[in-house]
Amino acid sequence: MSIRRATLGAGAALAAIAVLLSACSTGPSASGTPPTGEPVNGGRLTYALSTDPLSFNPSGNNAGNDSWTVTRQLFDSLLYLDPNSKKLEPWLAKSWSSNADATAFTFELRDDATFSDGSKVTANDVKATFDDLVANKAKSPGTASFFSGYRTTDAVDADTVTVRFSTPNAAFPANTAGVMLGIVSQATTRIPYDERATGKGVVGSGPFVLQNYTKDVSTTLVRRPDYAWAPAGFATTGAAHLDAIDFTVVPESTVRSGSLTSGSVDVINGVDPTAVGELEGAGTVVSRSTPGYVNGLYFNVSRPATGDLAVRRGIAHAVDAGQIRDTAVTDEFAVGTSILSAATPGWSDQSSWFGFDAAAAGRDLDSAGWVTGPDGIRAKDGNRLSLKLIYMNTSGQTQSAVEVLQQQLRAAGVELVLSGGAAPDFLAAWQSGAFDAAWIAGGASDPDILRTVYSASGTNFYKVKDPTLDGLLTRQLASVDQAVRFGVLADVQKRIAEQYYQVPVYENTGIVATTRGVHGVVLGADSRPDLLVGAWKDPT
Repeated sequence: MSIRRATLGAGAALAAIAVLLSACSTGPSASGTPPTGEPVNGGRLTYALSTDPLSFNPSGNNAGNDSWTVTRQLFDSLLYLDPNSKKLEPWLAKSWSSNADATAFTFELRDDATFSDGSKVTANDVKATFDDLVANKAKSPGTASFFSGYRTTDAVDADTVTVRFSTPNAAFPANTAGVMLGIVSQATTRIPYDERATGKGVVGSGPFVLQNYTKDVSTTLVRRPDYAWAPAGFATTGAAHLDAIDFTVVPESTVRSGSLTSGSVDVINGVDPTAVGELEGAGTVVSRSTPGYVNGLYFNVSRPATGDLAVRRGIAHAVDAGQIRDTAVTDEFAVGTSILSAATPGWSDQSSWFGFDAAAAGRDLDSAGWVTGPDGIRAKDGNRLSLKLIYMNTSGQTQSAVEVLQQQLRAAGVELVLSGGAAPDFLAAWQSGAFDAAWIAGGASDPDILRTVYSASGTNFYKVKDPTLDGLLTRQLASVDQAVRFGVLADVQKRIAEQYYQVPVYENTGIVATTRGVHGVVLGADSRPDLLVGAWKDPT
């Protein structure tokens, strides 16, 4: 069998939530591993993750992509964002509609979907899921921000549900497609929110069921034989081909790559871009540009130094994004030109605000009163310009990126103290505010993710208090006219750039690698691993 590499690029499309895909001539017809022959039923897929999922509650605080790779198999969503059709498609909801001012959304549910405990998926389950998310917004602030202005969810009848808001929320249908808004049973919502993290008693309607979980070691999912309602864009819409999926935690990227090339595992997440050539020799590499906010510096503006615009601007001018990109990853990762990647609908080029300029960096930091000391580090009023940078150290590319960044800022007289940690450590520091800047990126199919990041109604871990930005973030939700909405989003990105709340460095590219005998592993519109309902393995 020939070895193929699928490279998919995503760009802003005509629909607010669309992602335009293109595949190279040797790639598969869909966003995943190439189909070869007829699918084979049975077998177990061994899948290496970089970190423990942390939570099997779809809306719970978790480890990001690794968590969502697992929970996507357990929980279905109302709608599905098809990366090939560039449209929202039916899933648990067979149709949906909005009122004129985007304050009410009605979903008609299919009548044959069931949870893994055998109970039917009804409007009351949707209501319970959404009411529960809002009730626990303090424990899931990122998810709760999707419900800004939430009034109620009405179960009109068993198969019809209307979600109502007091203010416009044009992004809501697109947000329902994410696994974080995956529908759970009413019984699940009666389990205390924090206790759901282990997955015990948590019931979804997905094609797999959680069988076993050993923290920081492994997770096993088993096939649901009665599953029959995957989105139409999948080659398989019924029960999964695989009998089971064994997720194993392998923190080191080099060890994950070695495990794949040796055949110890079938699939790996968190691929080191520099290992792509080697992995292509072992099977298939699937990649796609990631919509959402880019890798870069995100400043905590409540801290003394980073609360000063002149300091943030000076640091931005000290950053050579191209050098960091070239050192840490490959040219498949575009240099960032805005807080949003160019793959995100509504992206607007803000690159004129950025660019390496050592002289400008010096002038900005001088104007802020920071004077270069004998050791090269600036100081003001007896305090060194020493900043704590938090990041997740689960990939070699991130470590390389922040080390180059550290060198660049030192040349400008800024000491960057690197504080890397596993996902739980990063989340704790991020939420506590005990940092000056964070290195992070986030995938999202809709630009409303910026409201989650910076709005007073979102997580706002960076403590930004900007009425102008808040107003723009609210306005972008008010129009169902895409051109109007994207115009406001351009103003949002300009405001973030001119205030230097963030310094874009490079865009993300989702990369998954498989062995030769694995087929049907796909990336969703958000460039994360999608449903594995169509995955299968060659017989051994």
